[in-house]
Amino acid sequence: MSTTTEQPETGPAPADPALERGVRDSFDDYVTKIKGGDVGALPAVAALVVLVIVFTFLTGDKFTNAFNFSNLILQGSAIATFGMGLVFALLIGEIDLSAGYTGGVCAGVLGILMTNHNWPWLPALIICILTGTVVGLSIGLLVARLGVPSFVVTLAYFLALQGVLLLQTGAGGTIAYRNEAILAIMNKNLPLWLGWSLAILTVVANAGLSFSRRLSRARAGLPTPSVLVWALKSVAFAVVILAATAYLSKERSRNVALASLKGIPIVVVIVGFLLVVLTFLLTRTAWGRHVYAVGGNTEAARRAGINVNWVKISCFMMCSSLAAMGGVMLASRTNSVNPNTGGSDTLLFAVAAAVIGGTSLFGGRGRVLDAILGAAVITAILNGMTLLNQPQGKVYLITGGVLLLAASVDAISRRRAAASGRV
Repeated sequence: MSTTTEQPETGPAPADPALERGVRDSFDDYVTKIKGGDVGALPAVAALVVLVIVFTFLTGDKFTNAFNFSNLILQGSAIATFGMGLVFALLIGEIDLSAGYTGGVCAGVLGILMTNHNWPWLPALIICILTGTVVGLSIGLLVARLGVPSFVVTLAYFLALQGVLLLQTGAGGTIAYRNEAILAIMNKNLPLWLGWSLAILTVVANAGLSFSRRLSRARAGLPTPSVLVWALKSVAFAVVILAATAYLSKERSRNVALASLKGIPIVVVIVGFLLVVLTFLLTRTAWGRHVYAVGGNTEAARRAGINVNWVKISCFMMCSSLAAMGGVMLASRTNSVNPNTGGSDTLLFAVAAAVIGGTSLFGGRGRVLDAILGAAVITAILNGMTLLNQPQGKVYLITGGVLLLAASVDAISRRRAAASGRV
């Protein structure tokens, strides 16, 4: 007679309590930050998700197809670049109303040098950006040295630069762009192999840098997210980047026999490069820390030995230099500079992009990434409403409502932060 020994039933392996605690603690910390007024980019991301869902439902695949996805990027790139410049002005509690026409005038300088005087594109582009830097320097001196409110100074520059642009364009009304390198910024795509290589490099670099920051914080005895949280964030970032690259790598031409449209637009690399460099300047340099200090409390920063005047001047220089780059993007897309380049809604959308993305109107809080997120929200509204054949009046109403909501969230967040002792 044989006997059988029953094996104990085995269920799923119990979860690692340490990992559960790490994720739970990170989530609790994030909720605490939100309750304390530090909402970060959450409103912008939530708004973007809602807009994508709504417009996809209302337009079908018109909004989400590869052709329109690329078009959204091109529409938003110049707004994002102008917005990144406005972030620096807003961080110190100031404003630059002249940024739009600064971009138009600088783009006009580039066109005149290349088209009328046959300059090579690189030295002409350097002079174009330096023109913006000089404009920002003069604004900064008036604001920081003479104490004239930035609203008044930049409003005067808004009017004066509009006149300069009209003089530049002259009777013909346009300055043509014929240089292939400059036109390629908004009209050409990267080869597929190069786009994928840059995407993979970006994913690896992000994971490596974030892990390195985690180790640095741990060595310094600062609060550090768990390895699982780092892994989840890295995977999420990789999914977004690689999915976008795959989508842009699809053929999106309406007539393949005439022209093929595949790959990441060149302007994406330019905006990404600006994002990395400017974020490094704000978060990893003494100058960046001084910018936040001046925006948070000017008098305290002055007593701490920070050169407040220089910080303000340099922020206006940065704002106008980025405006010059934004102006070049606008002109590259239209192949010319005209009296409306940098005018019309450019400034309004740039300020809205920075604020909607999460940069505070009161100074001291914001990131360069905010401008890109805000530009994505604005571009989604503009593009989606156009696909629905809605009148421009409704577009302005919705955009204004979103901006007002973002400003209200900013004010409420600051009140909560003050109540919780975070500011």
